[in-house]
Amino acid sequence: MTDLHPFIAGLPKAELHVHHVGSASPRIVSELAARHPDSKVPTDPEALADYFTFTDFAHFIDVYLSVVDLVRTPEDVRLLTFEVARDMARQNIRYAELTITPYSSTRRGIDERAFMAAIEDARKAAEAEFGTVLRWCFDIPGEAGLEAAEETARLAVTDGIRPEGLVSFGLGGPEIGVPRPQFKPYFDRARAAGLHSVPHAGETTGPETVWDALRELGAERIGHGTSSVGDPELLVYLAEHRIALEVCPTSNIATRAVATLDEHPIRQMAEAGVLVTVNSDDPPMFGSDLNNEYAVAARLLGLDERGVAGLAKNAVEASFLDPAGKLRLAAEIDTYTEDWLAR
Repeated sequence: MTDLHPFIAGLPKAELHVHHVGSASPRIVSELAARHPDSKVPTDPEALADYFTFTDFAHFIDVYLSVVDLVRTPEDVRLLTFEVARDMARQNIRYAELTITPYSSTRRGIDERAFMAAIEDARKAAEAEFGTVLRWCFDIPGEAGLEAAEETARLAVTDGIRPEGLVSFGLGGPEIGVPRPQFKPYFDRARAAGLHSVPHAGETTGPETVWDALRELGAERIGHGTSSVGDPELLVYLAEHRIALEVCPTSNIATRAVATLDEHPIRQMAEAGVLVTVNSDDPPMFGSDLNNEYAVAARLLGLDERGVAGLAKNAVEASFLDPAGKLRLAAEIDTYTEDWLAR
C-alpha cells in the first residue's frame, strides 16, 4: 500500500472528539507540572511516556484526573488552550470541537468567568495566529454525578457566562455504573438553549448505552460507540439517520476498550453505512495524534488518498460548522486531494 503519511500530514482536517486537558502535549504537561511541584505528575517529558501507560480504563481516568489537577489558574487554562491549538495547527487541523470539562476547573477554585475569559481569549488568539477555528463542547464528568451535571448545565446555558464558542453538550468519564438516562434533564436544558447533544456511549459498555444516549439524551453524534456493531438494528438506525460515530482507534486500544487494532470494529461500522469520523481523543496520553489516527484508519479500512479525503469530509459533514464553513472546508479538502494526485 502507498505510504499515506505525507498526504495525511498536509490534508486539511476537522476533529470532533478531542479533550482539552487530554490534548496537553508532554511539553505542556511538564510546564504545568513544574508550575505546581506538589503534583505527582512527572516534570520530565520523557518520563511521561511511562506515566501515560494504562492498565485499564479506570487507571486511565486516575491518570487523566492527575493532569486535570495541574490546571489551577486562569493562566494555566489559557496556556493549555492556546498551545493545544498550536499543536493542532501543525497537523493542518482547520476546525476542532474541543471537549472541555468546566466543572473540573470551577470545583478546584477557578472563577467561572475567569475560566470562560481564558478559553475565549485563547480561541480568538489561536484563530488569528494559526487559522485554526476552535469551538467548545462542555461535557459532564459522569463519575462526579448529578452535582457536576447541574453545574455544567448552568455554565452552558446562562447568559453572561456561556462562552461565545460553545456549540455542544456532552457526557464523558466511565460508563459502567453511570447510566445515561439520569442525565436527561440536563441535556434537555442544553438542547433547549440551542446546544447539540454529543455524549460518549458504547465505549466500555454495550449497545444499549448507545440506545440510551439516542433515546434519552437526543444524541446527534456518539462519542466512540465502539459496541454499536453488536446490534445490527442500531447500525441501521445510525446509518439511516446520519448519526456519526466519533471513532478513536488508538484510544480504544490504550484504554483496553478493544483488545487489538486488528479487532477494532471501524470496518464493520463503515460497511454498515454509518457515518464514521476519525478522532484522537486524548492524543499525547496515547502517544498519537490525528494524523496517526487517519493512517491507522486508512490501514484498517484499506483506503487510498481519495478514501482518506472522504473520511476527512465525513468529519466536516458531522461537525457543527455553519453551512458556509462546511462548504469551504470540504472544497479545500477536494482541492488539496486533486492537486496531490495530479503531481
